[in-house]
Amino acid sequence: MASKKPNTHFRTARRALLALIPVALAIAGWQWLQQHPEHNPMAPLNLNNPPGWATRSKLAALRSDVGECRAVLERSDVAFTALPPVGDGACARPDRTQLGDYPLSPDTPAVTCPVAAALELWRRDSVAPAARALLGSNIARIEHLGVFSCRRMYGGSEGPWSEHATANAIDIAAFVLDDGRRISVLTDWKGDAPEAQFLRQVRDGACTSFATVLSPDYNAAHADHFHFDQDDRWSSVCR
Repeated sequence: MASKKPNTHFRTARRALLALIPVALAIAGWQWLQQHPEHNPMAPLNLNNPPGWATRSKLAALRSDVGECRAVLERSDVAFTALPPVGDGACARPDRTQLGDYPLSPDTPAVTCPVAAALELWRRDSVAPAARALLGSNIARIEHLGVFSCRRMYGGSEGPWSEHATANAIDIAAFVLDDGRRISVLTDWKGDAPEAQFLRQVRDGACTSFATVLSPDYNAAHADHFHFDQDDRWSSVCR
């Protein structure tokens, strides 16, 4: 007895349905990306969006595009001032961007725009929530040790120029809370106290925004501060 074959119309309809599934998934995926620009690699970066899959690559692209970086700050309603270029040679500073509303102490120095953008994200996504969760207070000030220094790495007479030579780096030493407490990298890094947990959490949080993050875990030269920079010549370092 001959076996029954599937209905020809049924097979055709099934193939057509299966062919439509990838199309439907692609349309749904595109609509989802439109609703979640933080995950969409083609959406313009806005620092007000939550961090997403595409955020880090978009931040990295700003390191070689000052114009787009400043457009991102404007789009994100981040107050800043673009200062005129200064210097020449290895210590020339063609990109001098000063944040207008940032609790740095003793002053708010001019940094490169990519550093400014990373500082803004770091404060919002790492420092502020960690201070509230672990220390029960908001941040009043973030103390720094400096930004610009026309020198080679570790002050040597030879070797690569430091990212501080172009103000593409900042050294963070301590955090002062609204309740008056001061959390210092030098004195509070070791141990398991909430202050030490806070410092480690904000160090780790910086690694999502900056190209290089160095802490006391890196070497003795960083025992009293975090070093953050946006050097785009090397692979990212977070330690």
